[in-house]
Amino acid sequence: QVQLVESGGGLVQPGGSLRLSCAASGIMFSRYAMNWYRQAPGKERELVAGVTSVGGRTNYADSVKGRFTISRDNAKNTVYLQMNSLKPEDTAVYYCNADRVTSFMMYWGQGTQVTVSS
Repeated sequence: QVQLVESGGGLVQPGGSLRLSCAASGIMFSRYAMNWYRQAPGKERELVAGVTSVGGRTNYADSVKGRFTISRDNAKNTVYLQMNSLKPEDTAVYYCNADRVTSFMMYWGQGTQVTVSS
C-alpha cells in the first residue's frame, strides 16, 4: 500500500550534479516530514536533508550545506534532492524517508545508488 520510490541516482563525475526524486503513494503526503538519508558502504545511515510538513522548513547535514537542496511538491506527492558539486564522499545509497512525527510513523524507500567517481 505505502510506497516510496526513489529515482535519479547514477554514476557522476566529481563536481557534477544529480537530482533525486521520491514519489510517495499510500500516505497523506502533506502530513509527513520528508527526509533524505544516505548510507555509504560500511557506514551508518545518516540524515542528509529534511523538510517539514508544516511550513516547509529545511535542514541539512553540515557536509552538504550549500551543495544540496531539498524540496517538496505536495501536489505531486514528491520530494526532491538536488545535489550539486558532488564529491566522492557523497557516494552512497540514498533513501527517501517519510516521517509522521506526531505518531512516530516512518516509511522508507528502496534506495537509489549515487556513485561519484573520477
